[in-house]
Amino acid sequence: DEGTLMLRPLAISAGDPAGVGPVVTAAALARALGSDRAVVYGDAAWMERAFQRYGFEASKRIKPAESEKLDPGEVGLVHVADWPLAMVQARAPTIAGGGAQREALEGACDACIDGSARAIVTGPVSKEAVSLSGVSFRGQTEHLARRAGVNVEAVTMMFLGPRLKVALVATHWPIKRVPSTVTRAHIDRTVRHLADALSRWSPDTKPLRIQVSGLNPHAGEGGLLGTEEETIIGPTLDALREEAPFSNGEVELIGPTPAEAAFRYAADDRAHGVVAMFHDQATIPSKLLDWGEAVNATWGLPFVRTSVDHGVAYDAAAAGYASESGMIAAIRAAQRLTGEPQE
Repeated sequence: DEGTLMLRPLAISAGDPAGVGPVVTAAALARALGSDRAVVYGDAAWMERAFQRYGFEASKRIKPAESEKLDPGEVGLVHVADWPLAMVQARAPTIAGGGAQREALEGACDACIDGSARAIVTGPVSKEAVSLSGVSFRGQTEHLARRAGVNVEAVTMMFLGPRLKVALVATHWPIKRVPSTVTRAHIDRTVRHLADALSRWSPDTKPLRIQVSGLNPHAGEGGLLGTEEETIIGPTLDALREEAPFSNGEVELIGPTPAEAAFRYAADDRAHGVVAMFHDQATIPSKLLDWGEAVNATWGLPFVRTSVDHGVAYDAAAAGYASESGMIAAIRAAQRLTGEPQE
């Protein structure tokens, strides 16, 4: 319909050619694209054959500038790098494979930056392989931020699952460095980003309730087990409550709450999301409650980014087994967060 035609396509980077990314991308789009449109960045000939194996005939090779010509239900294939058979069958990090997946990621990112795509969905990459290709690479989030001209400190990692939606204040830092990263600025940014994501995810839900976890056991126990709750987290939440959307009844901030209680409230549908202070505080409950169903999302970029919540899975690729459920979830999350009604 005309409404679908007006939506820009999704940009999808297929991930490591030696892993499961390209296969799950083809399988997921064959099942979940519906009347939407998407552009896949990778080896166009390889992806074309992959789509044909899944009985999907609505893919065609295009140039990046031609994405608007796609019809509803069509996938455009943009060729950014050759995937020789030796690269695909390596089932291990390689220099050439690292370059190929980096070029796919950058092509999809550039489509979002120039406005020809409305969101990016990223397949799994090998940090080791991309680093072997000669660039400094901490991860896709950092690479996307740098390419989009955004300070990586200004973006937020989230996990969006059916039972739990959680945003992280501190991400990939050693535990001993976590307290120094739990700052007022980082908490403020994380809370605002989660509130924005939840309002897009569930636009008709009012008020949205966000639990904010403490950093220390029992949220500090009144200062006996740590003072960050009283000196940093609590004052930050108090200041936020004076501003919209937290002051006008649209979003209710609760906390700082002991971590186990904050996640229990969310699991029991008594909160719509949780702000966690550090990596494992978020990922352990997320993996337990939403294993295989959660989507990794990045907030704070100039565009929506979702990703599968699994790795390159060389062993699964070698064995010929790969589940597309994670990629389907990532595609549907990108659709939901950008206003696309799902089929």
